[in-house]
Amino acid sequence: MPEPDAATLKETAKAHLWPTFGKDPSFFDSPASIITQGRGSMVTDVDGGQYLDATSSAFASTLGFNHPVVVEAMIQEMSNLVQNPSGWPAPVSQVRLAEKLASLSPGTLQYTMFACNGTDANETAIKMARQYHKMMGNGSKFKVIGRSYNYHGMSLATLAAGAVTPRRKFFEPLPGGFYHINPPYSYRNRYGDDYEASAEGYANELRELIELEDPSTVACYIGEQTITARGVIPPPKGYMPKIREICDEYDVILIVDEVVTGIGRTGGWLECLEYDYVPDILVLAKGINSGYVPLGAAIFSEEIYDVISRPQCEGGLLTMGFTYSGHPIACAALKNIEIIEREDICAQVRDVGSYFFEQALTLGDLPIVGDVRGSHFMVGIEYVADKERKTPFEPSARVAEKVFEACRDQGLIVRPIGNQTVLSPPLVMTRTQVDTLFAILRTSIEQTASEI
Repeated sequence: MPEPDAATLKETAKAHLWPTFGKDPSFFDSPASIITQGRGSMVTDVDGGQYLDATSSAFASTLGFNHPVVVEAMIQEMSNLVQNPSGWPAPVSQVRLAEKLASLSPGTLQYTMFACNGTDANETAIKMARQYHKMMGNGSKFKVIGRSYNYHGMSLATLAAGAVTPRRKFFEPLPGGFYHINPPYSYRNRYGDDYEASAEGYANELRELIELEDPSTVACYIGEQTITARGVIPPPKGYMPKIREICDEYDVILIVDEVVTGIGRTGGWLECLEYDYVPDILVLAKGINSGYVPLGAAIFSEEIYDVISRPQCEGGLLTMGFTYSGHPIACAALKNIEIIEREDICAQVRDVGSYFFEQALTLGDLPIVGDVRGSHFMVGIEYVADKERKTPFEPSARVAEKVFEACRDQGLIVRPIGNQTVLSPPLVMTRTQVDTLFAILRTSIEQTASEI
């Protein structure tokens, strides 16, 4: 049966497919709205148009699209076991991936509970933090402290933990017991001009909130290190060790969300290693298997595992799990990590990624670019109406959306978020592709600036 033509597919999509994250059916009238294939850093749409993807398919496509070795490993696993025997035997691929994640994780982070995605993994972490305290005899410790701007997923609990207003406002009221501190924000620093010196001020907001809410009621803190989905905002260097210190002081479980930054994005296996501390629970997804099949993971410290697994001989109290968590085909993409290791992709990120960031910084001379921040293959570009006053554009100006549209028309896909463009290309992007990307992005920003 022949494939329907592009026009028919678009009409079918408008009639039956509900696009996510704020798009209406007119989205399918746009180029690059229906993709037929991807290879490396390039995708092809239903009209035959080719695009350089600077988003990594929402931060996920670490090795780019359709890496043949990873695909072959998944096909081989399908011939062995295509269903997920959830709740009883573990697939071999699941065991091997858990072992590999333990080898990459610092401290006593040795025990992985798989999930279906980052949302599920973050919610698993929160649930296990609460269960840990109950089993330690501290049943009053249930509150969760997160940070504004951090995004942890689309379940009600993870929306409550993350406090990204545009993503949560239509689903309120959200579950109770979730509280928030301000995130470090380099461009709009509330603690003075010296961002590195602001680490203690921002971290002490956690101490103040724990004291305000009563330490005997606070179960865990959850946060990203570099804020990703709200504009790529790295913390000052001393911030995370200070957060670790405060959590230890008040017996608060430290959950770190590395759904985006884990497995190579910042030039190392894990971003927490850059800040020289160890969380109690580490959450991964996306980069584990380049997003080829849905998969998430919450990795627990030995102490948490020992406490929660103690009564297993009496029938067991671990009631967490998902039907499709740790699916064998998803875990077979362990091959993804092996390729990153064998080909030293982290070195590629430190080399070409550093060049990428250098090219991004050159955009700072444009009249509407207020800030360029991030590192390696993860960059946020913030647009302002007045550079001296750091005045943001009104939402009606649609600046980031206009930059996105201008880029798309020249064969480049970037991610618009509010007044910002976020760049997070596949880690295999070449220097030539980097040059193409920033040539298109510069002309697109210049075009937008001339139109507003």
